[in-house]
Amino acid sequence: MNSFDIDRLKARFATGGISRRRFMQALLASGATVSAASIMAGQARAATPNRGGTIRIGKGHGQTTDTMNPGTAENGYMVNLLQSFHGYMTEVAPDGSLSAGIAESWEASADGKTWSFKLRPGVAFHNGKAVSPEDVIASINHHRGEDSTSAAKPLVSAVTDIKADGASGVVFELESGNADFPFTLSDYHIPIGMSEDGKVDWTTGIGCGAYKLDNFDPGVRADLSRNDDHWDLDNRAFFDSAELLAITDANARTSAMVAGDLDAIDRIDLKTVERIKAVPGITVHSIPGTQHFTFEMMCTSDPYTDVNLRMALKYAIDRQEMVDKILFGYGVVGNDHPIGQGQRYFNKDLPQREYDPDKAKFHMKEAGLDSIDIDLSAADAAFAGAVDAAVLYQASAAKAGINIKAIREPNDGYWTDVWNVKPFVAVYWGGRPVEDQMFSTAYQSGVPWNGTRWSNARFDELLIKARAELDDDKRRVMYYEMQEILSNDGGLVAPMFASYVFGTRDNVVTPAQIGSNWDMDGERCIERWWFA
Repeated sequence: MNSFDIDRLKARFATGGISRRRFMQALLASGATVSAASIMAGQARAATPNRGGTIRIGKGHGQTTDTMNPGTAENGYMVNLLQSFHGYMTEVAPDGSLSAGIAESWEASADGKTWSFKLRPGVAFHNGKAVSPEDVIASINHHRGEDSTSAAKPLVSAVTDIKADGASGVVFELESGNADFPFTLSDYHIPIGMSEDGKVDWTTGIGCGAYKLDNFDPGVRADLSRNDDHWDLDNRAFFDSAELLAITDANARTSAMVAGDLDAIDRIDLKTVERIKAVPGITVHSIPGTQHFTFEMMCTSDPYTDVNLRMALKYAIDRQEMVDKILFGYGVVGNDHPIGQGQRYFNKDLPQREYDPDKAKFHMKEAGLDSIDIDLSAADAAFAGAVDAAVLYQASAAKAGINIKAIREPNDGYWTDVWNVKPFVAVYWGGRPVEDQMFSTAYQSGVPWNGTRWSNARFDELLIKARAELDDDKRRVMYYEMQEILSNDGGLVAPMFASYVFGTRDNVVTPAQIGSNWDMDGERCIERWWFA
């Protein structure tokens, strides 16, 4: 079989003129290996996206306390939902670069303090109203001000003024330069909503995204249908509709997909992943990214006010054991900061902290302690295997005289009643595409999502300087130091970075490149995937 014949065969397969089995048989008969045939099958399927059908997705997140307020969203279910029916000024592309969204272009002043964005013509909300600069201004202002409870407040705190520039321009004035400001506007908390009298009523569920929100039952399900007037239908929104289901129990999610009741699930239970791989008709995807699983201590609550006790807890955890037994190898060890190995300013020179009970005992003595009893709260809502991870931590820490009591918390309400409330808890973070976003969201002094309540003047100083610095080498030096400060002083125990492991049925086609900034293709699977 020559290349022309193979191309014709791939075209027939891509358009449904031949089954996958017949396609594979023909390629193998031509002398292709199984792996090569599988790759060509994937390429053929990915070549021409099809339109139609309803995708059913099971998410291992979602709770009854979820609301449409984007500023308070804090789990993967809501990230996926918000990005499906809302539009954003900018978007993170599958390769991690920044792409245009509602804003078709932007430019900065020489000092990075003034950013001018031009809105894309023809973008409208689901009720037909055109998106205006006033909508952008009201949407950003929702996260600003002293009374704001938004998790995005620290991201836009440097904005001193926003003003319209004609019918399609928006100008942001910042108190200091920010080389990554366009990335900031891609954050899932900051969609552009429809305004009236300078305010946005988020409860309406009206967005300008690729899908319309037809129904939302918090902690249960959401139903969406394609927005046939979206500006980018050539490149997204191939499904006619979508059902997004909150199923926090991993066994229930998996069983539903195996039975054919779901087309895709996230957060596959890694204890059973090899068995799932063996199920005919299911593909398991593993995507390395910025996701990390942590244990957070509140540095304002005793005994975590003592940096030596915090250091003892960091030396008392067996990171490799966590990767082996909780992630089953689908990840790498962490070093008590939130920057992943693939990120631009990852501090590769920072010595990797290892499990060392003797060093933990040393820091315990420096804290004036021979032993201590500590409660650690965890639930599978934090991350799959979080309770098991807490039990492993309990065993490794006991060798240093640290007696951890692993407390299983309810899944529902974990993010409102446990995280950011109790003093020592299990947490998952999806990470952020740039270092400034991650640090500003969770570790700057006083920000709402600083669950550790940690405050360090030098860290805050560097955060502001690095944000404004346009010289790449100088920025790297500052971000390196920030990772070292947080690792050695902060209330964060970050033992592992976890790959995103999710499953799809074979009728679901994923693009050749899958986003790694969040789970399930940057939580944009509904608008990026299609049915074969």
